[in-house]
Amino acid sequence: MKSKSIVTFITILLISLLFSNNMAAQSSNNYMRIAKIVVDSKQLEPYLKALKEQMKAALKLEKKSVLSYTAVYDKDKPTHITILETYANVIAYQNHTQTPHFKKYKATVENMVKSLELIEVEPIAIGTKK
Repeated sequence: MKSKSIVTFITILLISLLFSNNMAAQSSNNYMRIAKIVVDSKQLEPYLKALKEQMKAALKLEKKSVLSYTAVYDKDKPTHITILETYANVIAYQNHTQTPHFKKYKATVENMVKSLELIEVEPIAIGTKK
């Protein structure tokens, strides 16, 4: 499978498998995006630490705004990271980008990220098993 095919497969898999029934029942006004990130291989470990710290803080401190984060990497290229983010709405996302924990993350990883592509997406279907 080519790298783009893997990312597409992972994205579809994440959308269909990793959300709870509560997520599926929430408003269709949710705002979803995919971040495709390539990290400098020499700085991968510090990047992953900063990412995990930011995700944990956002989920804890922004309980009604940040609904879910899923971060994965390409098995053949661990520096190629894909993040699926779900927010309550676009305003929740905009507010998230102004939080101290997000600003700290951005400042910390500024010189670690070689490329960043942000893609707004719409869910087709979301399902899970209990």
